[in-house]
Amino acid sequence: MKTLGIIFSNIHERDIPELTKVRTLASVPFGGRYRLIDFVLSGMVNSGITNVGIITKYNYQSLMDHVQSGKNWDLSRKNGGLTILPPFSEDAGGGVFTSRFEAIKSVASYIRHNEADYVVMADCDVICNLDFAPAIAEHERKGADITMFYREKNVADTDYERLIVETGEDGRIVKTCGIEGAKGVHKVYTDFMIITRRLLLYILDHSAQWGISSFSRDILSNVREYKIYGYELDGYCVAVNSLADYYAHSMELLNPEVVRELFYKGGAGIYTKVRDSVPAKFTDTAKVTNSMIADGCLIEGEVANSIIFRGCRIAKGAKVTNCIIMQDSVVESGSTLNCVIMDKDAHVLDNRLLSGHPTHPYYIEKEGTI
Repeated sequence: MKTLGIIFSNIHERDIPELTKVRTLASVPFGGRYRLIDFVLSGMVNSGITNVGIITKYNYQSLMDHVQSGKNWDLSRKNGGLTILPPFSEDAGGGVFTSRFEAIKSVASYIRHNEADYVVMADCDVICNLDFAPAIAEHERKGADITMFYREKNVADTDYERLIVETGEDGRIVKTCGIEGAKGVHKVYTDFMIITRRLLLYILDHSAQWGISSFSRDILSNVREYKIYGYELDGYCVAVNSLADYYAHSMELLNPEVVRELFYKGGAGIYTKVRDSVPAKFTDTAKVTNSMIADGCLIEGEVANSIIFRGCRIAKGAKVTNCIIMQDSVVESGSTLNCVIMDKDAHVLDNRLLSGHPTHPYYIEKEGTI
């Protein structure tokens, strides 16, 4: 059974405007050397999906630089492989799409010219190491029209755009509803789905006639007309819905159990763009505890409970605690940072004191100087 992967690079990016001001959501840095798209893209490749289209929208130059030809994911191929799809919609008069349904409708010709039996559609804001293969097999076995991936979780205020699903004993979804006002533990849809390709094209071809303009409202809620089943995600699986979420889930990487679950589950790794650089260097004045330090860094000061991306420099006398320091950033001598997120190429000068809180980390924009 052939499967086509479709990745939405920008959905929900307005939830973390600090990080998506200069880049699309898919290319937000994470975990020292990765981007958010690496997790879903690696999951597809590890599941045998070798034909993947990425729907773009705004600020996707860094995304194109990151994925390039798809070589690092073994997707640089003559047939299939990785395709960057432009952000234009016929429904928007040739302009940029404004909804998920418009986005998928704008690439209908790409889907039509593919010989896949099923289409896996996924967002980039869910971080997990997911094997799609068992879910695709289950989708085929049950003769499902649509399979929705969900996880049981305690609903948070930042989950406001998600759907809650209810399933019967056979796993078939009997009801979907908005998450607004929900409290406690629910089955929350992750915006990952499998849909039969012929059905998807049929819906797209007749959408104007039937007045369809939304997946969640017009398709996923129609549980009587379509055979929609749920598939529960187990293990480590989190969504980035805000800057505080991004900070919290980044800090979870300092837990070895989370690292094993996320990066080594079932022997399937997470792939990313390779950058040839020297190993990190620690001088005799450096002091590092419970931190992730990427290659190319120069550490002369103190680092604790922090994630330091590639090519950063922490000067002698600097103290960095509970921080995320992105690529090629510099913290000069005498400065003290706590609960700070420094975007790429940022610079903190001598003798600065910066402090945030885990629920509201202090953010320094890309190429910013403090």
